[in-house]
Amino acid sequence: MRAFRVAYDGRPFHGFQRQPDVSTVEDALLDACRALGVADDAPEGYAAAGRTDAGVSAVAQTVAFAAPDWLTPAALNSELPASVRAWASADAGPEFHATHDALFREYTYHCYAPRANLALAKDALDRLSGEHDFHNLTPDEEGTVRDLRTDVLRDGDYLVVTLRAGGFARNLVRRVVALVRAVATGEAPVAKVDRVLSPEPLDGPEGVAPAPAHPLVLTDVGYDLDFAVDDEAAASAREVFADLRVEREAGARVAGEIDDRLR
Repeated sequence: MRAFRVAYDGRPFHGFQRQPDVSTVEDALLDACRALGVADDAPEGYAAAGRTDAGVSAVAQTVAFAAPDWLTPAALNSELPASVRAWASADAGPEFHATHDALFREYTYHCYAPRANLALAKDALDRLSGEHDFHNLTPDEEGTVRDLRTDVLRDGDYLVVTLRAGGFARNLVRRVVALVRAVATGEAPVAKVDRVLSPEPLDGPEGVAPAPAHPLVLTDVGYDLDFAVDDEAAASAREVFADLRVEREAGARVAGEIDDRLR
């Protein structure tokens, strides 16, 4: 078995997991394996660390499967679209499972909130840290108890929120961010956090809708493995995302020019 670290821009895809009739990151990875002759469908033992939602990006999504010795990250990249880049790999035992053997998952959310109060954001996150039943922050009915580690810092107009746990229920990260932003901007009192964590369900306007997906990045997944960076593959990934950064910054400037001239 070999595990691969994979970075991707999530915006062009309808999420990570394969779906009929829409483009997903998993489709790209499995198509590359087929094109390289690794397997006709999913390779033996194939599994991924997690299923990111549509629009969510990743630095360290991890997939593992039975791979031939020659299948390096650079070789895998030769059949992947530019927006999906393998950049490191590790040998793993025959029983390794990329989902079940993950020690933790870490997400980072870049929340635009120029008027947010950092102290209030920290207060809200402190209340959410630790083990809680997050049933009011996910549509899941099972697996809602999670042990959450949190951090937040200000970067210009953004709150950068980092959340780490063994695993996350659906929408949990984005709803946590939405709740923290509401508290930090004064849209909700800090007491709203305690109400969200209470056993009683929140319905209708009392509920917390998820924050948008595109500012969210899967930044780390922990394993008891030694990943080796493939220099060629990592250089390719850096080039792709450096170009994407310039493209997005230019797009922001164009939008800003239009916004300014319409005022």
